Amino acid sequence: MIYQEEDYLQLSGLQHFAFCRRQWALIHLENQWKDNLRTVEGNLFHHRAHDSKQRERRGNILILRELPICSASLGISGKCDVVEFHAAPTGIALSGEEGRWRPFPIEYKKGAPKAHQADELQLCAQALCLEEMLCCPIAEGALFYGETRRRCAVSFTEDLRQTVRTMLDEMHQLHSRGHTPRVKPTTSCNACSLKGICLPVLMRKQTVKAYLHQAMEDRP
Repeated sequence: MIYQEEDYLQLSGLQHFAFCRRQWALIHLENQWKDNLRTVEGNLFHHRAHDSKQRERRGNILILRELPICSASLGISGKCDVVEFHAAPTGIALSGEEGRWRPFPIEYKKGAPKAHQADELQLCAQALCLEEMLCCPIAEGALFYGETRRRCAVSFTEDLRQTVRTMLDEMHQLHSRGHTPRVKPTTSCNACSLKGICLPVLMRKQTVKAYLHQAMEDRP
């Protein structure tokens, strides 16, 4: 399937979706947002990561920052934090540069590696966009975590790629329906900036419809 540009979803939303489908819907369907300490620190970390020239050369590595990307087959668009192009005989040609180059996407994250795959899925989606735009295979990239100050290599396996495609299909279906999924409370809810909007404790006990019905009955 080929999506029209007006139907593209935000690539960054894939991380929200992988973490919590309801969080994604509140942000991307209902335009709900509220910062907390984690989100503010994350924004500042990304700002510092991008606070330099958009194109930089370090020996045999060309570094591009905030590179716009999109995929018509996946129906997403966004930006890569950093894409390193490594000089390689089997790479691709780049406008204004001699030789051939192999792309290597890097996503910056403020915290530490997580138990779930949300970060890896976001990075893999970036690689799929780059493959479609540059017409070349990309086998791996990296996640740089501010807390550990280290890169974690990510291999773009077929399983990871298929998970990205499956999740994006579900995102497009929910988006076309305008549907916000019900909450499935977990311990991760405590760290979510939308906890006060989502009300996971309330939803664990009863539906919003039931709560409103009860509230109306309790009115004097």
